[in-house]
Amino acid sequence: MKRKGRIFQINCSRGGVPKLAVREASLTTLGIEGDSCAHTDIHGGPNRAVCLYSLEEILKLQAEGHPVFPGSVGENLTVAGLDWGALQPGMRLALGNEAVVELTSYTSPCSTITASFTGGQFKRISQKVNPGSSRIYARVLHTGRLAVGQTVRILDGANGDGAQAIRGT
Repeated sequence: MKRKGRIFQINCSRGGVPKLAVREASLTTLGIEGDSCAHTDIHGGPNRAVCLYSLEEILKLQAEGHPVFPGSVGENLTVAGLDWGALQPGMRLALGNEAVVELTSYTSPCSTITASFTGGQFKRISQKVNPGSSRIYARVLHTGRLAVGQTVRILDGANGDGAQAIRGT
């Protein structure tokens, strides 16, 4: 399994999609600073603070003819280089030098992302329909500054809350 990748793009919006790229941002316990959710009853909150998606999955979708692009399906972090299909709720990721998140749930696609899919096939990224192709929500365990190009690492469960892995102790 590929255990190390990088932040390809950080995405924010004042609500809705697409989310637009920023070079760096602060990650708070409620998500990316400057990002807002249009429907807080469905998105956001501490257990859905950050939405992550794979650049490689986006490229696969583009190869299938879908007009999807980083940020168009509402993800806050587009990551590259991880074995996306192997990620699952409960796993922890170190983002950059400070932040740690815990994956909480697969993100159910909704009609707001229809424009990113040929024929409106937004369920193409449903975990139930196509396992391993879904976006993933995460809670923030340690806040920090994020920047494009920073490392994303899968943390071992033995590291407790992940702070020691970040500090290198």
